[in-house]
Amino acid sequence: MDTFVLGLISDTHGLLRPEALLALHGSRAIIHAGDVGGAEILDQLRSIAPVEAVRGNVDRAPWCKSLPETKVIEIAGISIYALHNLEHLDLDPKAAGFQIIVSGHTHKPRSQSSHGVLYVNPGSAGPRRFSLPISLARLDLLQTPWRPEFIEL
Repeated sequence: MDTFVLGLISDTHGLLRPEALLALHGSRAIIHAGDVGGAEILDQLRSIAPVEAVRGNVDRAPWCKSLPETKVIEIAGISIYALHNLEHLDLDPKAAGFQIIVSGHTHKPRSQSSHGVLYVNPGSAGPRRFSLPISLARLDLLQTPWRPEFIEL
């Protein structure tokens, strides 16, 4: 095994485009960083790979109560912390042993390394907001240094 593709998606707001499913095909795991918008979205993603998801600020329906606000995920020997809004990060990721932080909320795709921790926001894969791109990301956990691949849909 020389690849382990992690699919990263956020802010679907109830819309999972066929292009998103196609772009995530081949992922060995998927993280949804909140503002899911419907349980069926997670079901569709599970048809591709195991899914870890967190609750976003618009996830208010009764079914959303099962989604945590933050999640610790161990995949391929990598420690990942997922939350919806990076501004709500209330721990020091490096001190806590996390190597990757996955967030959403801003609808802006972004990747940045700081103090040995990779921060990734895949952007929004749901309805278009302003002039921001519609995107998601793929990250090969076995290829270091990590370089998320942002895919515009």
